[in-house]
Amino acid sequence: MPTKPTSSSFDYAIVRVVPYVEREEFINVGVILFCRAQNFLAAQIELDRQRLMILAPHLDVARVQALLELIPCICAGNKSPVGQLSQAERFHWLVNVRSTSIQTSPVHSGLCTNPAAMLDHLVETMVL
Repeated sequence: MPTKPTSSSFDYAIVRVVPYVEREEFINVGVILFCRAQNFLAAQIELDRQRLMILAPHLDVARVQALLELIPCICAGNKSPVGQLSQAERFHWLVNVRSTSIQTSPVHSGLCTNPAAMLDHLVETMVL
């Protein structure tokens, strides 16, 4: 009899661009997912540049895109000081509350057998 894959707990946060912090308007642009049991930390970013330009025509979208592209690099453990932290420390650094134009939602938890597939699912349902 085949064994059923074991579910592992994971934490995730939605990445948001908040052009007008004081108005608290935002668009979801990505997801960061951390699954300690499966040694998984990754992020997917999907910036809808046209939508962002409509919401905030003054914003330097190229700069925002460049900053967003750092998030998956930090998750992967790039050579920056933050990228050299443990996976848990990197996740907590990335999801720390900020009052800048790039923020994350509160952290949510769940169970999954495949964190990469769950990341794809969350991006599809929460961002795209």
